Amino acid sequence: MTLRALLICLLMILSTPLSAVGPDEILPDPAMEARARQISAGLRCLVCQNQSIDDSDADLARDLRLLVRERLVAGDDNAEVEQYIVDRYGEYVLLNPRLGGHTLLLWMAAPLLLLTGLGALLLARRRIAVPAAPGLTPEEEKALAELVENKERK
Repeated sequence: MTLRALLICLLMILSTPLSAVGPDEILPDPAMEARARQISAGLRCLVCQNQSIDDSDADLARDLRLLVRERLVAGDDNAEVEQYIVDRYGEYVLLNPRLGGHTLLLWMAAPLLLLTGLGALLLARRRIAVPAAPGLTPEEEKALAELVENKERK
């Protein structure tokens, strides 16, 4: 019975959604807390790198979560809070980078390189000389002519 209870407790713990947000960080206003969670989900933890600050247990992620909530309490809207964080930590802090001149170049580089490579392969293929089929030897021509004559006689 004890093993069964332990297994049930373990399954209940594992089934809860993972979130690094501590109880002391949660805002009393549910609408503001939802906004803070939405913003935090789009910000990268600079320690964990491919994890949002909402999911990270790193100290820097906690500081960023508190900073987001502080800016919301100060009256900033979501875009202003995000820009505030970007101004201090760079655009790398965004999990989904903004579309701009520098990111457009990155997005377009891969397809352009692929098309360039395909074009180079096609040009190289066209330049490869296809060897001409060897002609018939005089003996083969004579034998062919005899076959054609025999067929015409029949």
